[in-house]
Order: sequence, then C-alpha cells, then structure tokens
Amino acid sequence: MLPCPNLDAPPQCGRALTEETLHTKHTLRTLAVVAAAGLALTACGTTSSSSTASSGSNCPSGLKIAFLGAQTGDYANLGINISNGANVALDDYNKANSDCKVTMQKFDSQGDPNQATKLATQIIQDKSIVGVVGPAFSGESGATGDAFNGAGLVTVSASATDPALTTHGWTTFHRVVATDADQAPQDAKYIKDTLNAKKVFVIDDSSEYGKGLADGVRKGLGNLVTGNDAVQQKQTDFSATVTKVTSSGADAVFYGGYYAEAGLLIKQLKAAGYKGAFMSGDGSLDPGFIQAAGADAANGAILTCPCAPSSADFTAKYKADNSGAEPGTYSAEGYDAANVILSGIAEGKYTRADLLDWVNNYDQDGLTKHIKFNKGDVSTVVIYAYKVGGGKIQPGTPIK
Repeated sequence: MLPCPNLDAPPQCGRALTEETLHTKHTLRTLAVVAAAGLALTACGTTSSSSTASSGSNCPSGLKIAFLGAQTGDYANLGINISNGANVALDDYNKANSDCKVTMQKFDSQGDPNQATKLATQIIQDKSIVGVVGPAFSGESGATGDAFNGAGLVTVSASATDPALTTHGWTTFHRVVATDADQAPQDAKYIKDTLNAKKVFVIDDSSEYGKGLADGVRKGLGNLVTGNDAVQQKQTDFSATVTKVTSSGADAVFYGGYYAEAGLLIKQLKAAGYKGAFMSGDGSLDPGFIQAAGADAANGAILTCPCAPSSADFTAKYKADNSGAEPGTYSAEGYDAANVILSGIAEGKYTRADLLDWVNNYDQDGLTKHIKFNKGDVSTVVIYAYKVGGGKIQPGTPIK
C-alpha cells in the first residue's frame, strides 16, 4: 500500500490452510516466538507447539533488526502500526530466546523515498543489522530496493503493495501482503456487485501507490468510469475535484491515496451535497480518515485492504506491549514480517546471507496467513472490505 493492510483471526477470515509446513522439526522450534506469547493463530485456524529454539552459545552479541518506515509526519499512523506489531514479535522472540536477544532500531522515513534512501545507507553500513522490517511504503521500497539487494540485506515489508516491486530481480525484497494487482480487481468487483454503482468517478493522489491502485480500479470498471481526476499529497482544498464529481452525476467515488487527503475529500464532497458511495483502499484504512472527515461524513465509507482484522488474542498482546495502543492497519502483518526474520535467528541464522536464504525458503503458518514467498510475493491472497459506521472502522469481511 501502503502500498496490503489487522488480521485474520476473526471467524469471518475464511482462509483455509491446505499447504503442509516444510521442515517440520525446524518449524516447531521456530514457532516458539508465537507460542511464547500464547497467541492463538486463530486467523488461520492453527495452533502451534514448540521446543527450545536453537539459538544460544554461538549467538553474536548486539544482533539487531531494523524497521524502516514513517514514525512521524502525515502518514505516521501506518508506520507506527507496523513497528508496534513488530514490537510484539520481538518481545515474544526475546522471551523465548533469552540467550540470544535481539533489538530493533527504528529508522523514521516519514514515508519519503528520498529520506528512506539516506536511511537505507545507514542501515546497510551497520553490520549488526541482519534484517529489515519494511520498507513500509511502495515509494520508499522502490527507492531503496537496489541498495538492499546489493548489500544482500533481507527486507520483509508488511504493507508495500506496488506490484512492480517484485519485477526488478531483487532477491532481498519480500512482502507478507497481496499487491494492488490483487486488490484493484476486487475493489472494482465490490463497486459493481455490492454497491451496484452505475457511474463511478475515480480520483488518485498522483503517488506511486495511489495512482497504481486507482488505475487498476479504472481498468476493472471499464465503461462504468464516468470521470477521472488527480490530486496531490498534502493538498487540502479539493473544491475543483468536488465540482467535477457533483456535476458528473456519479453514484460512487473511488479514491486511490492515503487517509489524510481521503478524509478531507469526503468531507468536502458531503458538504457539497454528494450523496453517493465513497470507497478507498488500504492507504485510507486508518482512524485518521475519520478524524479528517468527521464521523458524519465518514460513516458509510468502504475502505479495502489486503490486511485482515485483528484477533482478540493479538489485540490483548499488542496493547500490553505498546502502552495500551490499539492495533491498526498492518499491525498484525508487522508481527508476521518481523517473525519471519526472527524465526531465522532463532534457528541460528546470524548472518545476512544465512537469513536471506532462510526467508527465501520460508514456508510456515503466520498470524495472518500461511507465508511462503514466490519471488518475493506472498502466496496467500485475501482482500477485505471495512465499513465505517458509528464513527468507527468496523471489522472487515473478505470480498468474494
């Protein structure tokens, strides 16, 4: 996505795991990370038992993983959701592996590809960092991919959804979410089959993520698209776009972009008398959308995501590890992304080369789905629709 992403533990998940986990002996040991916290993998309908992890006397001191993504700025909420999810995985790992503790260093990109590029250099130069959770956004993932690949430093993103990211030949880039190429057709299907829209106005924020998702929706809707427009990130006055929408007679609007602008856009649309449906993707799936729009304007909006709703077990552990904060979009995917790396360290993979090989061959149950990578893309794909009601984002359900 954020650019696929709260996780699929609730009953509505409907995600059946049919693949057997490879290397059972190693799997049981490395899943100690999950078992230590007592987290039920209800999202996938699995449970796990474990023996002692194999890390120990050969563990080098000062091992670190990095988080690369926004911690401040307009889009900080998404980055914080992910790093907080990674905190839970790290806490679980350290409790299960007291003889080989790992720390996580956070690098605040503010979601800016230029800033991320500078931070990637710092991360690569720190030889104690053996894996990266992130980058969080598609733009910064694209900007840093060559550098990480050249350094042989494995990255696992919880939320970068641009399909092109896995077409560059990078062996180090991985993501635990579906892509915009998966999400956009499902969004178009929902608009046609569930909203029964006949005239759709499609808007994007001109970002790599927002335009890519909106273009996919445009393709899926075909001649149902009655109008198009592009805005900019950090824009606050959408009056020109609002006029285009209201004069088009559209009965639905799709917005490709992030929550800060999406909230202001729907607020201004409703103020101008727009009565139709409003839909956006995972970049808008955040309480910040409701804060920017106001509850009255936000109610009824549909926000889609390749991220699953949070389970009760994960929510409780997340709140305990993050000063009472509630999990948000991609929090559980942040847990999964970190756990992919940490489980390798638990198996004695202490070098960048060994961890890269571990992740490339990963094939285990995660909190949100079964995780196995095909050239960096995760093999399990489900898109969820979340509706805003009562001033809150309600639990998501799979788009079928």
